[in-house]
Amino acid sequence: MTLALEMKGITKRFPGVLANDNVDFQLEKGEIHALLGENGAGKSTLMNILYGLYHQDEGEIYLDGQPVEIRDANDAIAHRIGMVHQHFMLVKPLTVAENIILGQEIRRFGAFLNLHEAERRIRALSDQYQLEVDPTAKIQDLPVGTQQRVEIIKALYREADILILDEPTAVLTPQETERLFLTVFSLAQQGKSIIFITHKLKEVFEVATRITVLRDGRVVGTTNPKDTNERQLAAMMVGRQVILKVEKEPAQPKEAVLQVQDLAVEDDRHNLTVNGVSFQVRAGEVLGVAGVQGNGQTELTEAITGLRRAKGGAVSILGHNVTNASPRRVTEAGSAHIPEDRHKHGLVLSYSVANNLVLCTYYKPPFAKGVVIQEPVIAENAERLVKQFDIRTPSVFVPASNLSGGNQQKTIVAREFSRPIELLIAAQPTRGLDVGSIEYIHQQIIKKRDDGCAVLLVSAELDEIMALSDRIAVMYRGQIMDTIPIEEATKENLGLLMAGVRDVDEFKEAVLTAD
Repeated sequence: MTLALEMKGITKRFPGVLANDNVDFQLEKGEIHALLGENGAGKSTLMNILYGLYHQDEGEIYLDGQPVEIRDANDAIAHRIGMVHQHFMLVKPLTVAENIILGQEIRRFGAFLNLHEAERRIRALSDQYQLEVDPTAKIQDLPVGTQQRVEIIKALYREADILILDEPTAVLTPQETERLFLTVFSLAQQGKSIIFITHKLKEVFEVATRITVLRDGRVVGTTNPKDTNERQLAAMMVGRQVILKVEKEPAQPKEAVLQVQDLAVEDDRHNLTVNGVSFQVRAGEVLGVAGVQGNGQTELTEAITGLRRAKGGAVSILGHNVTNASPRRVTEAGSAHIPEDRHKHGLVLSYSVANNLVLCTYYKPPFAKGVVIQEPVIAENAERLVKQFDIRTPSVFVPASNLSGGNQQKTIVAREFSRPIELLIAAQPTRGLDVGSIEYIHQQIIKKRDDGCAVLLVSAELDEIMALSDRIAVMYRGQIMDTIPIEEATKENLGLLMAGVRDVDEFKEAVLTAD
């Protein structure tokens, strides 16, 4: 075994938090090492230390058996360590080549930028690792999967031998994910060492040669894919057995609860991002909205819930027109909303956990008598929900800003699920949650459906969409490409629709003809 990297006894403390606790991690040359763990487990902190964004309080780092000091990202790059962040670090108006050479400009005769030489090197890297990127294309014109390849080439351009991929499939279609895996395999075969950070258990078995699991800042164990399974990894991550498969009976849909007709919505830059969308969600069913993030899903849910004005079309709940109604009126029409942005639309961070749990109902009995707020009742309600939804907080009276992201999300879910509703609009409902909490939320969504609630589920996680939905609508560039019954949905046909291919059979025939 030849080690490319060894991290020994890495400890990192933040105020009140022990993020990494005496962590040991080894990376062999040419391997793809998956780093698993839920939010708050310490995996991102560990990798940020390796990339120089943080500095460890204790412990040592060895590269090729030699101790090194990594004080910042420049040190990491100098030691041939590259990192592809979950949120791409690209300047959209610039070309691929201009983005890649930022900070590493090749100059001719000492003063003039030699962009042609950079483009030549980028094409060579693109060919060598089968990344297929045009160095003259502008980032803003490229799909997400291609932008990610640009980030990988950027690291390779800086001659990285160790590559950290942070949640690399979070915004990819299934086809783009498969292509990424081929790239990762190619990199490993050519001697690069890959650290693959993910929370998607299925991906680990497709791509990794070894797996290390972190929980509460500590290494729980390191294993090989052939020696474990999804259930065991989930138990290592959470500390208990987890039911991974969503158990549900076939839906029994009834009358339409939510009706959307020819909805048109603009984004903050006045671009039409929802263009003539129509659908309905019936009582007793889950309609999932799939699509790569940025195709209008955010503006769609904000328009339905009163957070954004529609430019055209109509929205009705149980026959009542709520087009461009206030969020309170939409709520009082019988809806609940788990928003995509929990800080902006889900919580008042300076308010206590207890007060956040009654944001929609604080002015109603039993939480108010006339204009008098009933603080003891609000506190009692909070204690019950904190226990029921396993919200980790030292007290129901601490500000919501003190909670971790996952516990903030559980606070929102607890509030929205704990009152009578006819319609649940859930946008990214399990973002930031651990496997155990995801299991619980999924069960609760299906219970709401079975109790006769209509559920509109918007999620960037295709596995989540397929597990919970009875019908799946696929959005691409502001329009619904198609709506498919769950019995007919596959990752292949959904992925093609997510990429804008409406006629799947015609696409397959074209591919065969091209071959």
